[in-house]
Amino acid sequence: MATDTSEKAFQNDIIAHLVSTGYHKRGANNYDKVICLDPELTLRFIQDTQEKEWGKFEKLYGDKAGQKFFYRLITEIDKKGTINVLRNGFKDVGCYFQLFYPKPNTHKNPDLFEKFEKNIFSVIDELEYEQKEKGNRLDLVVFINGLPIITIELKDTFSQGVEKAIKQYQEDRNPREKIFLNCFVHFAMSDEKVFMATKLEGGKTRFLPLNKGIENQGLPNEYKTSYLYNDILQINKLSKLIANFVYMEKNDDNGDEKPIFPRYHQLECTNMLLADAVPSKNYLIQHSAGSGKTKTIAWLAHGLINKFNKEDERVYDMIIVVSDRKVIDKQLQRQVQAIEKVKGIVDVIDERKTSQDLKEALKTGSNIVVTTLQKFPFILEEVKDLPKRKYGVIIDEAHSSQTGTMAKKMKQILSTNSLEEAEAMERDIDEEVENEILKEIEYYRNLKNISFFAFTATPKNKTLEMFGTKDGKGKFHPFHIYSMKQAIEEGFILDVLRNYLTYATYFMLVKKIQEDPEYDERKAKKLLRGFVEKHPHAIAKKTEVILDHFMRSTKNKVGDKARAMVVTRSRLHAVLYKKAFDRAIKENNLPIRTLVAFSGVVKHDEQEYTESSMNDLPAKKIIENAFEEDPYRILIVANKYQTGFDQPLLHTMYVDKMLNGITAVQTLSRVNRIYPHKNDTLILDFANKIEVIQKAFQPYYESTYLKEGTDPHKLYELEEKLV
Repeated sequence: MATDTSEKAFQNDIIAHLVSTGYHKRGANNYDKVICLDPELTLRFIQDTQEKEWGKFEKLYGDKAGQKFFYRLITEIDKKGTINVLRNGFKDVGCYFQLFYPKPNTHKNPDLFEKFEKNIFSVIDELEYEQKEKGNRLDLVVFINGLPIITIELKDTFSQGVEKAIKQYQEDRNPREKIFLNCFVHFAMSDEKVFMATKLEGGKTRFLPLNKGIENQGLPNEYKTSYLYNDILQINKLSKLIANFVYMEKNDDNGDEKPIFPRYHQLECTNMLLADAVPSKNYLIQHSAGSGKTKTIAWLAHGLINKFNKEDERVYDMIIVVSDRKVIDKQLQRQVQAIEKVKGIVDVIDERKTSQDLKEALKTGSNIVVTTLQKFPFILEEVKDLPKRKYGVIIDEAHSSQTGTMAKKMKQILSTNSLEEAEAMERDIDEEVENEILKEIEYYRNLKNISFFAFTATPKNKTLEMFGTKDGKGKFHPFHIYSMKQAIEEGFILDVLRNYLTYATYFMLVKKIQEDPEYDERKAKKLLRGFVEKHPHAIAKKTEVILDHFMRSTKNKVGDKARAMVVTRSRLHAVLYKKAFDRAIKENNLPIRTLVAFSGVVKHDEQEYTESSMNDLPAKKIIENAFEEDPYRILIVANKYQTGFDQPLLHTMYVDKMLNGITAVQTLSRVNRIYPHKNDTLILDFANKIEVIQKAFQPYYESTYLKEGTDPHKLYELEEKLV
């Protein structure tokens, strides 16, 4: 690497490396601004790899063959996009042209390897792309067979930094220019950081990090971001990205489409697993919320079903994805279908299908099957009796509080007038269910014809032992990690502990401002309204505190859309909270309503209560959907929705339940999802000690984030969140 750290030296080093690994260096004069192609390379590739088709085409069009070919190609790219044309080619007058040959995953057709080798990867620097004299330039553009696919803006950290490259894309690049519409990813790159966007939208363009970690660690004599051209842009890797990763995703709200390009951890994790995976070996993937787990699972499932051994036999006959998140069915189907040409690759075996359907699929199917946690024990039993078939089982985090297993484990009828008894009866439900799931898997995990790929943000020791990778000292580790700390740093989730307060501290902060001469006395009195005791035990009193805080503060957050959750100790607590909230809302004529979530029936004071009877929702309206709509702003829960519930409008959580370990992390993390105008979160905890919460989060944060004090200056920082 040159000692000159200027942008020009950086650019030259990248080009030199790409050329040394098989790229062609082309000049700006080779690029046709009007058609947005390097036409010479496109025609060379077609004539070299598809001689017969080109001969047929020339017979039909004679000396106008080139003109007709490019007209058709440009029309197809404009209509369907570059990635579609690269994957599927196009037809014209009975001729079929491929614009790219992927690397084959079997050796059955050696001719395809030869054609893959004839793909032409090229790079142009200082590319003038506008149809005018002395127009804007791009630092680097990557082409495949003459089609531009990637743009790169370079900046050196010393004088400008990656932020300048991002600003350039957002402010100085017209997103309607053909080259930006045709390329499927745009990199803002410095010698220390890389960010990417797949669709330019002026100032609204969102650039995502493509970094190896919170900080990129450089190799000796290499730039810290050299992995982009040493690895990702290498011909074999980039070919794989085009063939198996990049796809077009449609926005259901407005119908817009944009390319999806994997983030670094998604690409690394998937490629590492595909390189290592063999039946009988198990893997634990610890990916935080905000990691884009559904996409990673889809890329992995697609890769595993297309993995072949040296004898050209499938490594896995079937891939089974086990999840209780309803969204995963549709997302997986869409993503795999966007990558593959054929439909029907993904089958869904849900409650509408019988165990016999699942049995037949397991015996003869060769696709990806998505099924539920409830059907999981049946799958394991069937797979055990089919030793000649090989299965890859991808387990999406077992969100036990959402499952049928949870409902069965919990006594359907809770009959007691004692809050203490109700709490004791239901204290350890979550842990029992999760342990039960692990026990079911443990019996089967050493079968020679099966691999488990377990995805979880918060692995228990037992989960690590079952699926983790054992080191030389006998300790178990995840195969791949994307930490909560990195997700927070990169802006994919919010830090729920940044504004975490125990009730005692909240009360003390409020008391302190009363004595602080710098603070407005009227505001102090307003805050203290209702704080008549330091540790409120009565549900009615806590409800008053919560409701007062929600109406003054939370309700106005997230563009006046914020929701809150009240986490209670038992189903009876949830029932009594619901009654107390509804009574207070009615008495004060407040413009909000509450929802309650619990399983089964609660008998109290000779009355029976169910979730349905207390919520009184229309017949087909479920809690998740109702909670997104006004006037429903507060959700009261008992052993439900504490894990696996993704509602980005959820801003504040009021905790009235003892939490520790993974349960604490999973519960408080319900509020960490990002959303427009959601700049923070708030946890107000009536039940737990700060040391317990801090200890629970420590393994997943990687460093201590949680601090709480009684300094009144802390209150000034929190004023907007509390008042």
